[in-house]
Amino acid sequence: MTTIRSPGRKLGITILVAVLLAIPLLAIYALVYDRQDQSETARASVAQGWGGKQLLAGPVLVIPFTEASTETVTENGQPRTRTIESRQLLYLSPTRQTLKTAIDPERRQISIYESVVYRAVNQGTARFAIPEDLNRYGVDRTKLDFSRAELRFGVSDARGLQPDARISANGQKLAAEPGKGLLATGGSGFFAFVDWQGEGALDVSYSYSLNGSGGLSFVPRGGESEWSITSPWPHPSFAGNFLPATHDINADGFTARYAISNLALGQAMAGRDDFGAPDTASGARRGGAGMSGTPVAAGVTQTASINLVEPVDLYSQVNRAVKYGFLFIGFTFLAFLMFDLVGGAAVAAAEYLLVGSGLILFFVLLLAFAEVVGFALAYLVAGGAITGLLTAYSAAVLGSWKRAQMIAALLAGLYAVLYVLLSLEALSLLIGSVLLFVALAAVMWATRRIDWSGLRTQQESVAE
Repeated sequence: MTTIRSPGRKLGITILVAVLLAIPLLAIYALVYDRQDQSETARASVAQGWGGKQLLAGPVLVIPFTEASTETVTENGQPRTRTIESRQLLYLSPTRQTLKTAIDPERRQISIYESVVYRAVNQGTARFAIPEDLNRYGVDRTKLDFSRAELRFGVSDARGLQPDARISANGQKLAAEPGKGLLATGGSGFFAFVDWQGEGALDVSYSYSLNGSGGLSFVPRGGESEWSITSPWPHPSFAGNFLPATHDINADGFTARYAISNLALGQAMAGRDDFGAPDTASGARRGGAGMSGTPVAAGVTQTASINLVEPVDLYSQVNRAVKYGFLFIGFTFLAFLMFDLVGGAAVAAAEYLLVGSGLILFFVLLLAFAEVVGFALAYLVAGGAITGLLTAYSAAVLGSWKRAQMIAALLAGLYAVLYVLLSLEALSLLIGSVLLFVALAAVMWATRRIDWSGLRTQQESVAE
């Protein structure tokens, strides 16, 4: 009987039950990811009808030109040389461009899932000029066909474009036409024919608005690019290959201004080919992998991006909370074990299992309520429900309401500490390690006289 009731055997049973509870705890991990995936699906359906994450590029002046080339062919056994004229395109970047964007965010909801969408009003100017050294680019100025010149604007998701586009060149209004975007945006966008003979400068002003969701990116191009953004959204995340030169974030929203030179872009002002799509892997959220200092190859399309992020991602918070589930089980089981070993209250394995099930149920309740009422209130409701349930059950198991009140105090403290850990992500490791040290010290002091193996008691019995 002494061997069965030995402290070591009790400890082993307690650890075994705790290990078995890891199975449903891992199942909750999977549940959180599944609900998060459903949330992303719902947000994608909102973007499908409204507009996705938008990437803006341009304007770029595209001028056709003819190029003569010679080739040698064999006719009737005799080599002959002939001249072939082919149609090529010259892509001319602006010497200077400015873009002002006003982002008006809006919350859209499908069932219990919420998504942030926006309408962006863009107003910009650009100046173009034929380079004096155009021949260095292999283009003969006299071969340029200015009568078919086009101003091209790139928009990654043209579904979000509104019918309010206005374009003017040297004071002359131009008609916006669909299609013929830029490669940076996958060929999506709009364009306008422009009447210009290449003399002097071509000053372009334009405005258009579009719908989007999640974030907005801009492709700087030309000699100097300046992008100014204003929005009442108070939680922006700066991303891409460039950070803003100045920015201000407060409760009323944010403002940001980018100033990017051609030297930083590493791109030629004119070329026969358009620049391709940006490398999304090279630009990540501020502080992420994309800002690790990895250099970007010269001539590669680069972006400046702003994401409208949620201040609290409830799924990431629930996921982090579940990671502390083992600590909840460990501390609570440890308290019951101390009452068993020190206080003399016999706790069966089935009772450990039921208590652990209640602790795991907390995370399910937290996830379910958080999707409806938000994380903070859900945490209060779930924590209060489980604390009340386990307190009442502990009074029966431990045979005392006073002991049950100690369990209630322990659970309340654990939930309070966990909430602090979730709020102070940077200090969570420090706080958690200190608490573990204090708990270990308390357990070592409380169990310093316990005969874990029962051998001491047996030896004393033999000696008598």
